[in-house]
Amino acid sequence: MGWRDRFGLRKANRNSKARFDRHSEDSDMKALKEFAESRVGVEFFVEPETFATQTTAVAVATDGEWTRRRCGSPEAIRKLAKKLALPAYDVQIVGYPQRMRDWSARNKGDRTL
Repeated sequence: MGWRDRFGLRKANRNSKARFDRHSEDSDMKALKEFAESRVGVEFFVEPETFATQTTAVAVATDGEWTRRRCGSPEAIRKLAKKLALPAYDVQIVGYPQRMRDWSARNKGDRTL
């Protein structure tokens, strides 16, 4: 057995890149929706699928408060954003907003998300 087989890395045996993460669930999309409906000025930032995680979305409010959840695919979060009349950006193109980093710095010890 080769090392690629041993660690499950053989490309022929996988349907997507994410191998170590759990799949997106309805509760993930529900959490994003509830966050967006309970905060002001929410924007979605879509993160690409990686080897370890599926596609995720970060919802960022005007004050910088944010939450990250799995969304399954970019199309799924874009559909939710359209339904809520909110913008959805590709994080690889626009990056993360400064207010998100500022909020994280202010609330470093108080992370409940």
